[in-house]
Amino acid sequence: MGELLIDNAGAPVPILAYQLVSLIIFFAGIYGFFTRRNLMMMLISVELILNAADINFAVFNRYLYPGEMDGMFFALFTIAIAACETAVAIAIIINVYRNFGNAEVDNLKNMKG
Repeated sequence: MGELLIDNAGAPVPILAYQLVSLIIFFAGIYGFFTRRNLMMMLISVELILNAADINFAVFNRYLYPGEMDGMFFALFTIAIAACETAVAIAIIINVYRNFGNAEVDNLKNMKG
């Protein structure tokens, strides 16, 4: 494998530790997306899911191909896509809030007309 990441004490950090953090963030995002009715909270949950994917890109790049930067570029690309997605989503959320006074998912059905 590639060179190991080293923590502050000088000990190698196993890939499983990073995968565990990524897994917790991912499932927190999935849980938040399916249980929240507020559009802003759903947007934050989607961002958590994308951040978990970014952690995976960076960690697998570092462990499998330590001399390459492909995983880092994929993570940066994902961050750019997330920024665009956030801008569009916030514009929609602001429009829903202006029309209905709250940003609930149920109000999107009434926005057709």
